Amino acid sequence: MADEVIDSVKETIKGIFENVNVNVKNETASNEKKPPSSPEGIAVAYGSLVIMAMLPIIFGSIRSVKLHKLKKSTGEKADTMTKKDAMYFPLFASGALFGLYLFFKIFQKGHINFLLTGYFFVLGVIALAHLLSPVMNSLMPAAVPKVPFHILFTSGEGKHKEDLINYKFSTHDIVCLVISSVIGVWYLLKKHWIANNLFGLAFAINGVEMLHLNNFVTGVILLSGLFFYDIFWVFGTNVMVTVAKSFEAPIKLVFPQDLIDNGLNASNFAMLGLGDIVIPGIFIALLLRFDDSKKRKTRIYFYSTLAAYFLGLMATIFVMHVFKHAQPALLYLVPACMGTPLLVALIRGELKVLFAYEDHPEEKPEKKEKKEKEEGSSSGSSKKKESKKAK
Repeated sequence: MADEVIDSVKETIKGIFENVNVNVKNETASNEKKPPSSPEGIAVAYGSLVIMAMLPIIFGSIRSVKLHKLKKSTGEKADTMTKKDAMYFPLFASGALFGLYLFFKIFQKGHINFLLTGYFFVLGVIALAHLLSPVMNSLMPAAVPKVPFHILFTSGEGKHKEDLINYKFSTHDIVCLVISSVIGVWYLLKKHWIANNLFGLAFAINGVEMLHLNNFVTGVILLSGLFFYDIFWVFGTNVMVTVAKSFEAPIKLVFPQDLIDNGLNASNFAMLGLGDIVIPGIFIALLLRFDDSKKRKTRIYFYSTLAAYFLGLMATIFVMHVFKHAQPALLYLVPACMGTPLLVALIRGELKVLFAYEDHPEEKPEKKEKKEKEEGSSSGSSKKKESKKAK
């Protein structure tokens, strides 16, 4: 029995390595078709991608702290990822990825991309308008009036009344929407890489700002699962690379390696998926909120993990050029981003504090029951008083 298991494991490993060799040959063949790029052009392209990857994490993390404080002050319940969500996320992501791969194999690529382009056009305009709104409010001259609007659409009456649409905006927001729509039309018509990157950066910043991990353990579960997810789909199959190259939507940042030679009409692109920015980004944003909760002068966990992310990204690029094959970036980013805060916490003697931190602490069942009993008794006593007054 043990020998059969060992043989099956050997066959699986052999199959994966054979698949890797096929992928390497295919990648090399596709690279040979591309116009050659100068070393300077390659350096500019990857340097730009690294900068574009760092900016959404920095700005998104700062905005996530502001959003966290705003929700706490208003008492609004935040949408956070639970441990169960983190465990199932790689499985759902695998299903979605393989589904897209099958769609591209079965149906015409042009038809699928037509539908996806329309969908991401709407999402991109909204994301970019949301990102531009605070900037526009600060830059808009006082001569331009800021007229508030409020769209309210409800259903039911009295106690059963529910808000279906409750949206407040101003004339400044309308200006942002118009600017974003112009960029969106440019993307629809030309599919220009600059328009793609504007939408991609907007998605990344909004993702890091709004997707909140509640605690460190949830982040570890999520990153660990996606670590194996990325390795399998990049090294074990050609699914990830095929989808990334076929998917014409702003889900990746691109920068031309032949920009120096061909200018803005360059066509040989280096790319970085938004998942490699947003997934580590939401983890780094959690660490900034942790630093902020401790009222420290320095943001040691945030800065150290951000530096680790930079080094992990540089390692990905280096290995990719040495082996001439697409690399699963999370293979390098996850150990860097998970190991750094653990090392810092160990040195500072704050491991328990780090693991105990929660953005939104959940009430224990005992406290919940006690609270419900107190509320029930108080409501019962008030009803008795009201009945006595009536008598």
